[in-house]
Amino acid sequence: MTDQPDAVTVAELDRRRRAGETLTILDVREPWELDRARFPDALAIPLMTLPARVAEVPTDHPVVVVCHHGMRSYQAMSWLRQNGVANAINLEGGIDAWARQIEPTMGVY
Repeated sequence: MTDQPDAVTVAELDRRRRAGETLTILDVREPWELDRARFPDALAIPLMTLPARVAEVPTDHPVVVVCHHGMRSYQAMSWLRQNGVANAINLEGGIDAWARQIEPTMGVY
């Protein structure tokens, strides 16, 4: 296991990104959802394909896992931690919270 927290708020993620921290945003939503709203620099791996593509997920810096509201990303974060990605962190509230609190031009769905 890890001593990292399980989750990060959108405000904390915004602060860390602005500070230039090296981190990966892993978006586990479906392609149609990415068409609606997305982080432009995210690594997009739909949840159902994550086991087959886990080698694409970095292990040398924090990985913030994102979905629509935070449920699928929590599942993905838990699975990743059990499978060698100890630096995985869930984004509380998902991209919906990000769009509502940080980047309102992103839109919601």
